[in-house]
Order: sequence, then structure tokens, then C-alpha cells
Amino acid sequence: MKYFSISEASAKLNIPDSTLRFYEKKGLLPMIERDDAGRRLFSENQMALLETLVCLKNTHMPISQIKQYMDWIIEGNCTLEARLEMMQNHKQAVLDEISLMQKSLEGIDFKITRYTHQIKERNEEKEA
Repeated sequence: MKYFSISEASAKLNIPDSTLRFYEKKGLLPMIERDDAGRRLFSENQMALLETLVCLKNTHMPISQIKQYMDWIIEGNCTLEARLEMMQNHKQAVLDEISLMQKSLEGIDFKITRYTHQIKERNEEKEA
């Protein structure tokens, strides 16, 4: 099995080393192995978990919920239903946020169009 150092893992996920250390301190990275010198080693399975963690964090899932999710993973298949429900609820929250952002973007586009039009009119008046 291939292992990644903390710098390789952080580069692959485009996050700082300090973020990985923070995640480990918060209990979000279960079963991190270390080499003889005490350096963290991330297996391919842990990298997959990390990718999920980053996805959840990027979609604004609170650390406490991510911790619960990781705890359920450690508990095993008896938590599949709970994990599914969590992901379904989180998906709905993300969809709601996307909808809100889309409406907000429409408001921004309206202002851009309005200001562009006003500047064009002002410039035409100056030329006349």
C-alpha cells in the first residue's frame, strides 16, 4: 500500500499542512499511522477519507458533524443508515445554499447591468 507524507497529502488536496494537523487534533483523522520518526503517514484509504472530509468542509458542514461522521465510519457498517441520513440532510442543505447563492448572484448581475447602462449613458451625454 502506498503512503503519503503530510506534505504530499496537503499538496494533493491543496490544503496547508497545518489544516491536516488541526483535523487530526480535532479527531477527524482516525488511525493516522506514523513512521519511526513520528511523522504522519496517510494511506490511500486515509487519503480517500481526507478527500471526503475536505468535500464536507468545503460545503460548510460543521466540524462537529464531520467528527460524528468519522466516528460512525470507525464504528462500521452498523452506522450505514445514520451516515446515509446525514449525507442526504447535508445534500439538501447544500442545495438550499446553492439556491440562495443563485438568487444573490442574480441581484449582483442586476446591479452590474444597471451600472454598466448608467456609465454608458453618462459617457454618451459627455460626447454629445
